[in-house]
Amino acid sequence: MGLIRTVGGNVASWLTRTSLARFLLRRYGNRVLSLLPEAALVPLRRDGLVPTAELDRIREERPVTRLPIPFEVNIWLVTGHAECKQVLADTGAFSNDYTHLGELVGSRDTTPGGLGFADPPDHTRLRKLLTPEFTVRRISRLAPRIDAIVAGCLDRMAAEPGPVDLVEHFALPIPSLTICELLGVPYTDREDFQRLAVARFDLFGGAGAPLGAISESLEYLKGVVKAQRAEPGDGLLGMIIREHGDEVDDLELAGLADGILTGGFETTASMLALGALILLRDPDTSTLVRDDDAATGPFVEELLRYLTVVQVAFPRFARHDLDVADTRISKGDLVVCSLSAANRDPVLGDDITDFDPRRAPTQHMAFGYGAHRCIGAELARMELRAAYPALVRRFPDLRLATAESALDFRKTSIVYGVEAIPVTTG
Repeated sequence: MGLIRTVGGNVASWLTRTSLARFLLRRYGNRVLSLLPEAALVPLRRDGLVPTAELDRIREERPVTRLPIPFEVNIWLVTGHAECKQVLADTGAFSNDYTHLGELVGSRDTTPGGLGFADPPDHTRLRKLLTPEFTVRRISRLAPRIDAIVAGCLDRMAAEPGPVDLVEHFALPIPSLTICELLGVPYTDREDFQRLAVARFDLFGGAGAPLGAISESLEYLKGVVKAQRAEPGDGLLGMIIREHGDEVDDLELAGLADGILTGGFETTASMLALGALILLRDPDTSTLVRDDDAATGPFVEELLRYLTVVQVAFPRFARHDLDVADTRISKGDLVVCSLSAANRDPVLGDDITDFDPRRAPTQHMAFGYGAHRCIGAELARMELRAAYPALVRRFPDLRLATAESALDFRKTSIVYGVEAIPVTTG
């Protein structure tokens, strides 16, 4: 996935700070995307909300295939549900160590930190720092604040004259303010925090722009950590500092905070936006969510599976030669798991390519799988379960203010989304 993340416009931020990204930008500039054959971009393409039929065809024909990349990197695409579980669960056979990217291009960059780029035992140690803060019991303290954040967003929407953009006024501020609350970021900094978060996800929006945003956000988070070290607050950073002290240094804490921002902002924002579009499409589903509290949980789980906004998982590097689904993977090869393809595998149930708000929860991999499964999964669920019912109850006559065909969906994106959703609220 390293190279695929590099070439996608509006992609997840992690690769923008890697050696491979800088190498490709220096050598090919903004022509990287045009150099790739269309077949290499299939894991990132969609028809509206759903992956292309070509991705389903690839999974049905062969769950592990080599991507036709015109660079000296072997990248394997895994599309089957069982095969993705195998790769994502096996930390002995597959590595997440970021420094492997540097080895591909002869760089000695240091790791940026965070859970996504670490292998055991470092990953185990860092995750143990965070796990207690993401238990259902601990994050439940945020429920009243999340409800208040959602209500505040809806109040501001109601005050807007004419059509209002659901992305700007609903999908973006809810996770941004929730993460501020979680980390203990001062609310006076929330506008800068959101600006930096958004800027991180556009690699080819301008030469070096997202690299600058990554650097700026990391420096900002180092400042937050320093302030928390001097006077620990009630947020996650303050709790870790109080409970672990010098066991974790400022750089590691900033890396952990950066990983939470990377994993929890854009993904939840995209879910909120695209899930709202599902509600706008289907009045029956909107009525179900509005009138039946018990329907919210299954609805959210089905949305997570159906939308799978994080289309591919972090790359894995094969530690040694091995077989996945009778396909030989060589030591050092990159392996990319298509979460969107795996979540449409017929092994998950009947008519699995359809959206069914009453479907019993499946073993979907919208949050990944194994040791690197998203640690903030329950927090994301809490935000989604609070936001959707509140939206349709506050605005029962919510309607698109434009044709759905006019909406600007991302074309080649790791975190799939839509740029704007103009609506009328009454």
